[in-house]
Amino acid sequence: MKKHLTRIYMALILFLMYAPIVTLIVLSFNSSKTRSKWGGFTGKWYVSLFQNSEIMQALYTTLIISLLAAAIATILGTLASIGMNSMSRRWRTIYTGVTNIPMLNGEIVMGISLMLLFIIARVNLGFSTILMAHITFNIPYVILSVMPKLKQTSRYTYEAALDLGASPVYAFFKVIFPDILPGVLSGFMLAFTMSLDDFVITYFTKGPGVDTLSTKIYAEVRKGIKPEMYALSTILFATVLLLLILINMNPSDAKSKAALRAAELARIASGKKTRRFSKRLIFGRIVPVMLVLVIVGGGIYYGGENTFSSGNEVIVYNWGEYIDPEVLDQFEEETGIHVIYEEFETNEIMYPKIQSGAIAYDVVCPSDYMIDKMIKNDLLAKINYDHIPNYANIGSQYLKQSQEFDPDNEYTIPYCWGTLGIVYNKTLVKEPVTSWEILWDSKYRDNILMQDSVRDAFTVALKSLGFSSNSTNIAQLQQAKDKLIAEKPLIQAYCVDQMRDKMISGEAALGVTFSGELLYMQHENPDLEYVVPDEGSNLWIDSWVIPKNAEHTENAEAFLNFMCRPDIALKNFEYITYATPNTAAQALIEDEEVKNSPILFPDVTRITDLETYQYLGKDTEELYADLWRQVKAS
Repeated sequence: MKKHLTRIYMALILFLMYAPIVTLIVLSFNSSKTRSKWGGFTGKWYVSLFQNSEIMQALYTTLIISLLAAAIATILGTLASIGMNSMSRRWRTIYTGVTNIPMLNGEIVMGISLMLLFIIARVNLGFSTILMAHITFNIPYVILSVMPKLKQTSRYTYEAALDLGASPVYAFFKVIFPDILPGVLSGFMLAFTMSLDDFVITYFTKGPGVDTLSTKIYAEVRKGIKPEMYALSTILFATVLLLLILINMNPSDAKSKAALRAAELARIASGKKTRRFSKRLIFGRIVPVMLVLVIVGGGIYYGGENTFSSGNEVIVYNWGEYIDPEVLDQFEEETGIHVIYEEFETNEIMYPKIQSGAIAYDVVCPSDYMIDKMIKNDLLAKINYDHIPNYANIGSQYLKQSQEFDPDNEYTIPYCWGTLGIVYNKTLVKEPVTSWEILWDSKYRDNILMQDSVRDAFTVALKSLGFSSNSTNIAQLQQAKDKLIAEKPLIQAYCVDQMRDKMISGEAALGVTFSGELLYMQHENPDLEYVVPDEGSNLWIDSWVIPKNAEHTENAEAFLNFMCRPDIALKNFEYITYATPNTAAQALIEDEEVKNSPILFPDVTRITDLETYQYLGKDTEELYADLWRQVKAS
C-alpha cells in the first residue's frame, strides 16, 4: 500500500510540474489561434516563427550572450577555484561562503543591484551591460562545479609530474586539468543554461534594441499570446532540457581517469609528447563547436545589426502595438536612419527609465499627466519646430488641449487621442451599458477586465462616486480604493495590451479600455461595442517628446517630421486604429463611417464631465501608488 501511495504521489508531482509544459507543446502544433479549440495538427507556427526576423534576432543575441558569458565566467570561475583551493581551510571557507551569497539571493536583488551599479557608473544599458551581468551571476555556479573536482585531485600527482621534469604549466594541463575537466565542462554548461534561460537580470540590465529570448517572450505575451510564442517556448524548453542532460552526463568513470593519469605520468617520465583524444574530450568539444556554428550561421542569416550600435540611429520608446512596423521600415528606407524600437506597458514603467538617464532615448510617447511631470522635473528638451515643418498638420484644437500639460506647446507633438470607456460584448451583456456601476454587477463575476494602470483604474472608481479623476482629497481616494477592492473578486484580470485578444476571443463580457481599440476589436468581433459612461471619464492625449539626454536629436526631429506627414499618419492610424490629431490625415480617410465615427473622433463638447489627467504632485502620486498597491494586494 505504501509503495502504491508513493507512486501516486510522485505521479502527481510530475503531473503538476510537466502538465503546463505539455499543454504548451500541444498548443504549438494547434492550427487554431484560439487556445480553447483544437483546429488540427500543424507545423505552420514553427515556420512562421523562423520567418520572424525580430524573434530570430533575439535568438541570435541570446546565443551569443550565453556563449560569451559562459566562456568568460568559466575561465574566471576556474581560476578563482584554483586560487581558493590553494588557501588555508579557514580562508577557503570564508571565500566559499562569499561566492555562494549571489546564488542564495533572489535574482531580482542581483538584477536591481547591477542596474543601479551601471547607472551610478554612468554606463549606458545595452548589450555590454547584459553580458557583464550574466558573467557576474554565472561565476559562482562555475566555482560550485569546479571546487569539488579540485578537492578530489591529489597534489602529490602534480608534484610527481614536476619531479619528473614537467614545467608547472605543462604539469597542470596534463595532470590536474584532465581531472577537473568534467567540473569545468559542467560549470560551462550550467552557466550557458543559466544565461540562456535568464529573464529577471536581463530585464533590469538591458538597453533599447537588445532583446533575448526571455525578454522577447515577455514582451510578446504582454500583447496577447500568439501561437509563435508557443513554438518559441517549446524550442527553448527543449534546448534547456538538452543542456541539462548534457550537464549530468559523465562519459568517464573513476578507473579510466586513474589509468589516464598514470599513463600521462609515464609519458612525462619518458619525455614523450602525446595527443590524447578521449571520448570525454571529444564530447566536450562537440557542443561548443556546434554552438559556434549555430551562432555564426544565425548571425550571417539574420544579421546582427541590432546587437551593436551603428551610430546613425534613433531610439524610440513607445506603447505596445502603437505604431505600424511598416512605417518604421519605410522611415529607415527613406532616411537611412536605423530605428531602435522599444515598448513600454504603462507610464509608470516608462518614467523611471527616463528619470534614471541610464538609457538615452531620442523619442518617447508619454501621456498627458506624465508629460506634465516630466516637464516639471526638467527631463524634456524643447522641440525646434522649424526642423519639423509637418507639425503644421496637427489640428489647432489638439494643440489647445495639449496646453493643459504643455502650456506653451514647447515640448510636445500630439500623436493619438481619445477617451476611456467600457467595451462590452452584446451577446453577453443584454442590458444598456450607461454607467461605470455595471463593473460592480456580481452577475459578471470573472467576466470583467480592468486596466492595470493606477490612474485609469482610479478614474473608474472616482467617476462612479461622482468625484474628479484628478482628485487629491484623501477621503475621496480612500473611498475609491475601497470601491476597487470591492470590485476585485469580480475581476478576471488586470491587463493592458492583452485587453484586445481577451475581448475579441469572448473570454470576457466587459472591459475598461480606450476608444481607439474599438475599430480593431470590431473588425475581429462585430459583437463588441464601446461607450463612455454617463458619469464622465478621461479625455486623454499621448504625445511625442524628446528627452533632455537624447543623443540623436537631429534624427529624432527627422523621425517626428516623418510621423507628422499626412500619408504616414494615415497609414499609422489604419494600423493602430487610435484617433490621429493630424487633420490632414483625417481628411484622407476614405471610409466615411470611420471618418465620422462618434467614438473615434467624438465631439468632446457633447460629452459631459471629460477630464484630462494632470500631474498631482509627488506626495499625491505616492498616495495613489500606495492605494493601488493595497488594491492589488487585497
